Amino acid sequence: MIARPLLLAVALLAAARAPAAGAEFVRIWPAWQEASAFDRIGEYFGTAEPGAGTTVLRTSPGTREGYYFLSRVRTVSPANGARFELQVIRPDAPTPVTFQFRANVPAGETAFQLGLTGTAWPGGSRANPVAWKISFFDGNGRLLAEHKSFLWEKPAP
Repeated sequence: MIARPLLLAVALLAAARAPAAGAEFVRIWPAWQEASAFDRIGEYFGTAEPGAGTTVLRTSPGTREGYYFLSRVRTVSPANGARFELQVIRPDAPTPVTFQFRANVPAGETAFQLGLTGTAWPGGSRANPVAWKISFFDGNGRLLAEHKSFLWEKPAP
């Protein structure tokens, strides 16, 4: 008898944390990027850094060099005031570090460069993260999509 309420509670808890329908990560490409990878010809003529079809969000906006997660997101409807939450286990420490990036995400498919720049990445190191997880939340904090690296958690037995 006690097992049924326990199962119901576990199911409700899982449903509350499950991603909502209508959004997904199409692809995520993590990689180190030199500052020069973001140079555009227009900048030499006084224009601001363009995104070249990609929205660039950095932990230290004035620093371009860093470890980036090129994340392509597909949404059914716009997500104004959305938040990307990036959890990373860096090569210099075993504890996950969490970074948040705010953005307005239009409906359709959009690319974002989520950059760990400045002090967010250990000493300008080109090392790869041990593991990572990216979560995408709408403006109300509801989880819309989630993607993680192979090493983020132990596989189920």
